[in-house]
Amino acid sequence: MSVFVPARHPTVPVRVGHVIVGGGAPVVVQSMTNTDTADAAATAAQVRALAEAGSELVRITVNTDAAAAAVPRIREALDAAGCDVPLVGDFHFNGHKLLQAHPACAEALAKYRINPGNVGKGRRKDEQFARMIEIACEHDRPVRIGVNWGSLDQALLARMMDENAKRPEPKEPTALMHEAVVTSALESAARAEELGLPHDHIILSCKMSGVQDLIAVYRDLAARCDWPLHLGLTEAGMGVKGIVASTAALSVLLEEGIGDTIRISLTPEPGGDRTLEVQVAQEILQSMGLRAFTPNVVSCPGCGRTSSTYFQELARDIQAFLREQMPIWRRRYPGVENLSVAVMGCVVNGPGESKHADIGISLPGTGEVPVAPVYEDGEKTVTLKGERIAEEFQAIVLAYIERRFGQGDTAGEQKM
Repeated sequence: MSVFVPARHPTVPVRVGHVIVGGGAPVVVQSMTNTDTADAAATAAQVRALAEAGSELVRITVNTDAAAAAVPRIREALDAAGCDVPLVGDFHFNGHKLLQAHPACAEALAKYRINPGNVGKGRRKDEQFARMIEIACEHDRPVRIGVNWGSLDQALLARMMDENAKRPEPKEPTALMHEAVVTSALESAARAEELGLPHDHIILSCKMSGVQDLIAVYRDLAARCDWPLHLGLTEAGMGVKGIVASTAALSVLLEEGIGDTIRISLTPEPGGDRTLEVQVAQEILQSMGLRAFTPNVVSCPGCGRTSSTYFQELARDIQAFLREQMPIWRRRYPGVENLSVAVMGCVVNGPGESKHADIGISLPGTGEVPVAPVYEDGEKTVTLKGERIAEEFQAIVLAYIERRFGQGDTAGEQKM
């Protein structure tokens, strides 16, 4: 089956550790810890969890001397555990001081994030921004110039408001805000190049918290530069609201070929799993056909024909099982992320969807014969019945994966 893949906005490639961002490389998934970075053990543990979930870059807050001093220890702990995910340092207000005072921190980080809106004011802003860029050059590190509309450079905004007031037809406040955000990013990037940072060491972002604002700003930014763009709806919110808003904004831009790396900025539930933001980012890219991260489970929503919750539980368990196994399966079964599994609840669409999937099961609906045919590569192979359908189907899925994606197997290549 052919998949439409939108043409990508052309950008220069930027190397962040061993990861390439831009230049036609696959869209990179990243995330951010919410631990106290000074707690090296807790931060390293969360970084590992995010990396194992599929985060290809992980950003950490570097806001104090204690946090900066902990960064090398975090890197060492990750390396000792065999986790090579690049670390990105998130700096605000005092980054120039921390990077200068802690050269080991500057070296351990694979990229620096600078917010031009809070790096300083007046003459000090120029000096402090320059010092961070100089340190990036010394360590040959790329920089993300990350503008955020909640911390926009007020001096720049005041200047642009004055200029706007003198126009024959002044722009509306919202349009002026969009222009100011983009201008801040582009002017800061140009200044970084003047200070010696190579063109292929710059990534830009212009974070907004409104869906339409974000789309408008990134369309403008993409039209005016060839630097890789980091996408994310800032302060997206919690739960369903945050997921839907982020998906709505990023999907439009990605469909237009805009965006080289993404992060889903969800407010976590109290005690919630931080890796949810990684899963959402992966699901967006996978649903759009841009990348594949984990086997795709197709399951029906249920209706009056499916009064039993059995198929819901099986779909949930199979999906959770496949995702949990992916850290191991990525190495053991190359290509398994492209697998499609169908778990259907009745005879209406069950057999058809199961035949379209690589492997599928059609469970009996209300009043139907209590049997569950299983289909592999479009052909019915077995009919399950009894109390152990779930366990038996899981075993069949495992056997299929081993047969198709195990070393030396060619069946998958033939089918693909």
